[in-house]
Amino acid sequence: MRFSRRVIACAVAAVFLPASGAVHAESWPSRVNAAYKITLAGIELGDFHFESSVTGSSYALAATAELSWGFGAFTWRGVTSSSGTLATAQPKPAVFSFDYKSNRKSGSVKVGFDDSGVSSVVAVPKSTPSPETVPVREHHLKSVLDPMTAILALSRGTTSNPCGRRIAVFDGKQRFDLALSFRRFATVSEARPSGQPHIAFVCRVQYIPVAGYRNNSETQAMASNTGIEVTLRPVPSANLLVPYQITIPTIVGPAVLSSRRVEIVAPDNRQIALIH
Repeated sequence: MRFSRRVIACAVAAVFLPASGAVHAESWPSRVNAAYKITLAGIELGDFHFESSVTGSSYALAATAELSWGFGAFTWRGVTSSSGTLATAQPKPAVFSFDYKSNRKSGSVKVGFDDSGVSSVVAVPKSTPSPETVPVREHHLKSVLDPMTAILALSRGTTSNPCGRRIAVFDGKQRFDLALSFRRFATVSEARPSGQPHIAFVCRVQYIPVAGYRNNSETQAMASNTGIEVTLRPVPSANLLVPYQITIPTIVGPAVLSSRRVEIVAPDNRQIALIH
């Protein structure tokens, strides 16, 4: 489940991006609000909400996930945020934070960035790495982005192959890559605005551990999982690719993140609402 949360959050971040062109504030929708449901083996477990906003050359990203199962025997809530600037072709994160709380434990991670990469990491509570953990070295933290800023780092692709992407990520504990590759086309339909089917791209998402992970059978199974998919629905009028669905196979059944509603304020201030 820890892996599922990480991949869901990063996959959403990695595909809420402009469909073409370089990273410029004027080409990015001024606001995106998205709501998803999370299911495991067909059972609804919770919700995921994502929001982005761009003002001038500054961006702010936020996500909230809430999970509950066993009739409330276990509950979990995570809040993630990131902010930075779009002053150059490469987005520059300034700070990333992640706070989580369950009915068993709570904690937080805050990561600071400078021009070269990660400049500071503060984790609460502090923990001693397991002997199985592959250590994070200084060079692992150069030219990396937090999971939320990956949204902008991948914005120079085109709709001819939006799946051809790979991003280096550090989430405060683990350094890993997420590699997207084309798998197939699919059709998706919205209840609004048109109710008509649209062509979407289905991408494979591969988790590639680099450092900060336990070198055990669980990690090996994560890295060898070839069934993780994200379905991207292009919205050309907003210069955006919207994740319609994310699927992660698990031993108890598929974990699925499904779009409920996406509200977009396009660069020309046009308002678009996709209801599924």
